[in-house]
Amino acid sequence: MPSKYRQTPLSFEKLSTVPIADRGGKVTIAHMAKPYAKGSGVGGWLASLPDILAAPSFAKVVDAVWQARERQRALIWGIGGHVIKCGLAPVLLDLMRRGFVTAFAMNGASSIHDFEIGIAGQTSEDVEAVLPDGRFGAAEETGREMNAAIVEGVALGLGMGEALGARLERVALAEFAEYSIVLSAWRAAVPVTVHVAVGTDTPHTHPAAEGSAIGAATHRDFQLFCAVVKELHEGGVYLNVGSAVVLPEVFLKAVSVVRNLGNPLGRFTTVNFDFLQHYRPKVNVVERPHSQREGKGYAITGHHELMIPLLAAALIERDS
Repeated sequence: MPSKYRQTPLSFEKLSTVPIADRGGKVTIAHMAKPYAKGSGVGGWLASLPDILAAPSFAKVVDAVWQARERQRALIWGIGGHVIKCGLAPVLLDLMRRGFVTAFAMNGASSIHDFEIGIAGQTSEDVEAVLPDGRFGAAEETGREMNAAIVEGVALGLGMGEALGARLERVALAEFAEYSIVLSAWRAAVPVTVHVAVGTDTPHTHPAAEGSAIGAATHRDFQLFCAVVKELHEGGVYLNVGSAVVLPEVFLKAVSVVRNLGNPLGRFTTVNFDFLQHYRPKVNVVERPHSQREGKGYAITGHHELMIPLLAAALIERDS
């Protein structure tokens, strides 16, 4: 039965070919991984990785963070709520004490989880279990203490992060205090800024919530964040870890503010760590800050509970 189609399949007889040596290839044996040698440690493991895709990017991130500390440039960690829920506070605080953190920026979720760890040693409620009857976000101590901190802080001219740190100094339980980033950073005078949108966070539903205080506190923190972003110039690093929307937006606005005020801001590194690469971190953190400026952005994909301890281990290994 003849074909019903109008077209006749093309013949490949006269198709041109080229020698593979002339064609070349983006992957050669020089790029290949080396088997891990027992006992070679994290540094040896890094050196054994293939020189392909994310592996060289990760090595460059390690080097950028290391160089920023050596040159005493800003190392700003923007962290989302999942980073705290993954139990990474001790890792980040150890990096802070080693000089690999000069400031933290948090969205509302990370500040809440951190605050609850400090006052109760636990966080992350079962939303599906409590949402049907409206108990989601109704923890009394969280809403009462965080809102009291914000109101008191605004009266003293403090931003939200500093106000929460000062409150935790009074209300955190001794056995849990060392696990709070907000409190430990406050004690070390390392800036913590908290960036919220009204209605996104559970303390906003508490009877003690005051919208004017929440707005004033987070706006002051945005101004403070702009000041720390200014210090990224010439070798600093901004790491966005686990915030898909709020912190990438805040970061890009801060970059624009710093430049608008006539400050140079270039030749720095940005990194987005997440288990999914979203649009906003990709453009606002990795790409746009370096447009028409020298600098470099990297996107590293993986679970926070694996990638951040790995980054920390690489930095500590290099430090020894």
